[in-house]
Amino acid sequence: MEVTLVFQIAGLGIIVAVLSQLLKRAERDEQALMITIAGLVIVMVMLVNEISELFDTVRSAFGF
Repeated sequence: MEVTLVFQIAGLGIIVAVLSQLLKRAERDEQALMITIAGLVIVMVMLVNEISELFDTVRSAFGF
């Protein structure tokens, strides 16, 4: 796992947190929840790619 991935996830988390707080202050709770869920889904997709690469590496190490 690269350090850039950690920074990307942290940056996305900061952006989502700021947008969510702005929407909550504007009394748009539903949109704030949707932004939070979208951010979570994006991070999960990023992590699925990394986990896939990990499994490929382990598979090649054991010769499967």
